[in-house]
Amino acid sequence: MIEAHSLSKKYGPKTAVDDVTFTVRPGLVTGFLGPNGAGKSTTMRMIVGLDRPSGGSVTVNGKVYRDHAAPLHEVGVLLDAKAIHQGRSAYSHLLALGATHGIGASRVHEVIEMTGLDTVAKKRVGGFSLGMGQRLGIAAAMLGDPSTLILDEPVNGLDPEGVMWVRELVRFLASEGRTVLLSSHLMSEMAQTADHIIVIGKGRIIADAPVVDIVSSATTASVRAVSPRAAEMARLLNSPDVTITSIDGETLEIVGLTSAAVGEVAATNGIVLHELTPLRGSLEDAYMNLTADAVEYRTGVFDPANALQPAAHADPAKVDAPHEHTHAASHAAPTHAAPSGPEALR
Repeated sequence: MIEAHSLSKKYGPKTAVDDVTFTVRPGLVTGFLGPNGAGKSTTMRMIVGLDRPSGGSVTVNGKVYRDHAAPLHEVGVLLDAKAIHQGRSAYSHLLALGATHGIGASRVHEVIEMTGLDTVAKKRVGGFSLGMGQRLGIAAAMLGDPSTLILDEPVNGLDPEGVMWVRELVRFLASEGRTVLLSSHLMSEMAQTADHIIVIGKGRIIADAPVVDIVSSATTASVRAVSPRAAEMARLLNSPDVTITSIDGETLEIVGLTSAAVGEVAATNGIVLHELTPLRGSLEDAYMNLTADAVEYRTGVFDPANALQPAAHADPAKVDAPHEHTHAASHAAPTHAAPSGPEALR
């Protein structure tokens, strides 16, 4: 279990984390979400003792991280998969890491097989691709068979098979009663993986609830009805508590009524419906609504007409191509499938 109480972190005048309190419980996959600069990475670094809190406290399994005699057996961490000696092989890296806790070669071989790194285990990490590095980072996190896992963007760079493997792995680990804290910017994947969500924005906790509660409270459910008599339907459904939007001549979007209620009105009045679909918000919709006022690095409105035009009066010879900075770490995934579920951990 991870418990944070009034946790804060300041860098000079900048407050990165501002008096946050939360609990990450065992038996659940807890998603940790927030915009860039929201305080996610700083919070995770404080959990594992890489940054010292300016105020408050955070414990893992009842102790401050530095007080654990054998931390690899308590918490497995993936924060930056590139933070590895680039000249070492994956096997040598894991063997050296295990030696600090008396973990031998047999366990190293287990986690290498579990993460699908068998064919590249003796190759230098410096030649690894993004996805392969993520697999090595997960192998290092699992090396001590810990009861708590903290994974920052673990699916970054993985192919679809790798993404599915991580999803199955963390859900299996949670089903064993372990604590799993998982950060990601992939809302669709988080919606399939997490049981509980913590959202942070501008250093403060915005939401802390089960996924279904987050979605239902931060989005609006509606009903789409398609009928050649849509205008008549709109008149029949009109009331102070109902909002009806005409999408086109035959399509209505209705807020304030269930699909069953809309269907009953149509049937009673002999109105043919070509479609009647309940529409529910997604985790991405909920996240965007919750963080609308908490985005620190906001982009401008994209204008396709001007997107490729050079700036006025700019010297083309001095205009650099834009560069995209990628935060997470990496190593490429082998083409064969890694085992998942209980077999992966035995």
